[in-house]
Amino acid sequence: MPVAGTPARSAVPLTTDALAPIWHPSPNFGKRRGGLVPSLIVIHYTAMGGAQAALDRLCDPASEVSAHYLIGCDGTLWQMVREEDRAWHAGAGEWDGKDDINSRSVGIELDNTGTHPFSQPQLVVLEQLLPLIMTRWSITPSGVIGHSDMAPGRKSDPGPRFDWSRLEKQALAKPRGTGVDPMSPNAEAFRTSARMAGFTAPVDDAKLLAAVRLRFRPWAKGPLDMADMNALTPSDTTT
Repeated sequence: MPVAGTPARSAVPLTTDALAPIWHPSPNFGKRRGGLVPSLIVIHYTAMGGAQAALDRLCDPASEVSAHYLIGCDGTLWQMVREEDRAWHAGAGEWDGKDDINSRSVGIELDNTGTHPFSQPQLVVLEQLLPLIMTRWSITPSGVIGHSDMAPGRKSDPGPRFDWSRLEKQALAKPRGTGVDPMSPNAEAFRTSARMAGFTAPVDDAKLLAAVRLRFRPWAKGPLDMADMNALTPSDTTT
């Protein structure tokens, strides 16, 4: 039965998953456009003071934002929008030449300010949730991205404290390159490699470099170097 006072499509999702989220429906959702189904998972941080504050905002009609899931620091998992529906979490941006990321994705918010480490209970729940979503919608590891990947320069979440390598080791995210780029570091070659990796949003060189580093080399500083090129280079291109 639908939750009282909410649209019929916000009814409690049917699921047989062992990982059962707390259903906390948000009014901020719509129908996926153009018959699209999820092919991406976008990971965010909330940048708020706590999970309750984030939950309130994501379910406030005045905010006009939402996500499918929120994971608290203690590992509590909430679901606010059915995966079949279009949550409002990604905004303007592009990934792999495709826009309207909201219609193409499932959004996961992590309770984190962006300045402190992500908790172990939170990451464990994320690692349990991701394969369930990926299996349901046939999403590959390359379809698990950060908000900053598809909106470089505009967004920086899940930020430099998020451990992407931890997901990569479990085939829950696209692995960083392990090859050696045959080109010397230069902006044109870097942009070409970045586009091939999915970073197709139209931004300047500095913002593109910052986005790639947030994903693969968050500790890196200074101008473009060979390690930035190699981070985008698959091992089969090694010479």
